[in-house]
Amino acid sequence: MGKTRFILPNAFTSLNFLLGAFSICWTTGAFTAKDPILMGAYFIILSVLLDKLDGFAARLVNASSEFGAQFDSLADLIAFGLAPAFSILFAYKTLSPSFFEANVPLMAVGFSVYVLCAAMRLAKYNACDADCYHHHFSGVPTTFVGAANAILVVFFKNKDVFADTSSILIYLPVVVLLITGFLMVSPLFLPKLQPRKSKALNLFQAVLIVLTYIAGFMFISEKMIILEYLLVLGLGYLIIGLGLGLVQRSKIIEEAKAESEK
Repeated sequence: MGKTRFILPNAFTSLNFLLGAFSICWTTGAFTAKDPILMGAYFIILSVLLDKLDGFAARLVNASSEFGAQFDSLADLIAFGLAPAFSILFAYKTLSPSFFEANVPLMAVGFSVYVLCAAMRLAKYNACDADCYHHHFSGVPTTFVGAANAILVVFFKNKDVFADTSSILIYLPVVVLLITGFLMVSPLFLPKLQPRKSKALNLFQAVLIVLTYIAGFMFISEKMIILEYLLVLGLGYLIIGLGLGLVQRSKIIEEAKAESEK
């Protein structure tokens, strides 16, 4: 098979990279002015749905490599770091131009913090965490955070949050951007979705994953039931997962130390 086995996983990574780049192009109106916020968010969601395929393909054909790991991180930085930040920034710029002009420093800070945290999160994972924690994420992954901001920006748009400049809620999108940025580099642990000992739990996870993929591909329809399902599922996973990570923090660290000493 030789080097040709690397084509498949790198093709998926290339697709994720391009989806992130397309998201920025559509969000900024470079390609079309037809609902650029929704289209930009949809490209991020598609990238999330395809994100695990490069790793799966690499394991399937035994084509894991250092190049693949670094390329994957660059694709993640574009799709889940830069693209969501551009999505929030241009949502304000196009849907609430007067508020944007009056709060440029706040927009710049929110944008800068988020993209820097995404870059540091990915660098930290490659340098320190990739082989340390097999069952938990150290810090909230960029994939989850990117999806959360993509879903929220469309939800806020549909609820006219950007339109009412007199409401304090208009600050919510940039505040969420800042919070999710800090969560990426936080020392909190979040359980990974992995096979469990309980068959019932595995079935429950599998059903949720299938429903999430269906909802993700249907995200472009902008139906509120889809947005609400994704928001409730994501928020539930974040709250329950981070809570379990806090309760089991000492055990997680001890297990990681024990595995590293073997």
